[in-house]
Amino acid sequence: MSKMSSKKIHVICFDVPYPADYGGVIDSFYRIKQLSNEGYHIYLHVFHYGRNSQPVLTKYCKEVFYYKRKTGLTNALGILPYIVKSRKSEELIKNLKKVKAPILFEGLHTTLLIKKGLFKDRKRLVRMHNVEHEYYRELMKSEINLIKKLFFWIEVQRLKRYEKILDKADLILPISISETAYFKEKFGEKVVFLPAFHSHDKLHELSKKGYFGLYHGNLKVKDNIKTAFFLIEIFKKIDFPFIIAGQTDNAKLLSLIDEYRNLSFIELKNDAQLNELFHRAQVNVFFTSNKSGVKLKLLNALFQSRHVIGNQKMIDGSGLNSLCIEANTAEQLITELLKIIDANFTKEILDQRKKELELYSNKRNVETLKNLIHT
Repeated sequence: MSKMSSKKIHVICFDVPYPADYGGVIDSFYRIKQLSNEGYHIYLHVFHYGRNSQPVLTKYCKEVFYYKRKTGLTNALGILPYIVKSRKSEELIKNLKKVKAPILFEGLHTTLLIKKGLFKDRKRLVRMHNVEHEYYRELMKSEINLIKKLFFWIEVQRLKRYEKILDKADLILPISISETAYFKEKFGEKVVFLPAFHSHDKLHELSKKGYFGLYHGNLKVKDNIKTAFFLIEIFKKIDFPFIIAGQTDNAKLLSLIDEYRNLSFIELKNDAQLNELFHRAQVNVFFTSNKSGVKLKLLNALFQSRHVIGNQKMIDGSGLNSLCIEANTAEQLITELLKIIDANFTKEILDQRKKELELYSNKRNVETLKNLIHT
């Protein structure tokens, strides 16, 4: 492969990867940024549906192409998963043909071209953010609306069948250790663990103690709303300030927070505001019922804040279990919170973090990716 062609790559994103404000796009955006820093000419192909085109992407990419995602009932029918069928594009095929270079597919969502057997003469790498049928099964479990529940059930079946097309890819790059084990069992040596890319170059230096406990998340997402209600029942029993931060229009949630003197809500508007909360928090609490991928908000807290408590579904697969305090029930969480609210954030804890978080070094992981692209 010539030097010129080795510095070119197509990246196909399932959503506009900026602003980098949720898991999948955080990983995509900072990987694009890192490849750009390494001198790559990136040809970025983006499916959009609700997020606007972003001029900032042209700073890191040679060219950026946008394709409208085909949402609606027609694309929800048939044997193909909706997340795949709704991203069908003849224009994408034309644009990929213009520049001969390896192709990085972001998520199972963007892989229809692999199913069709196209571009066999290119290196085709698939970044897996989740085991998609497991992710959709969790969405189905938490959904109350019966029509949506049925849709998620159908999507689970379609995704389970469709997943076998990954056998045609050259490389599969899962985001978590547990999902790497899952894909290796199915697809063997072509599966390589590639940790999540993110915004942090180093750990934030912190004082020994913080001032409050923090739970943050997008409180328009069902799993996060459910978690917030669960945590309020715990926080109200502990004589220590707790902040719940995020975006929400849930009047019931806001009203319940107002009932307790030690609880408060902060509407998050930007990253700087969240980082300020991280820097002042004594403990970050994470809970989820949806075990999928790596929770990048967990990674943010480990780089930016003090103590971290989370349940097994939150921590597992990250490779960072030793840096977190695990609590899986309300009783365990209360016990651990009572221990940690007065504990110092020591140099020993910081040193261990620095060592363990090398796993998530963007510089190290982009070297891994470069080697995978060109071998």
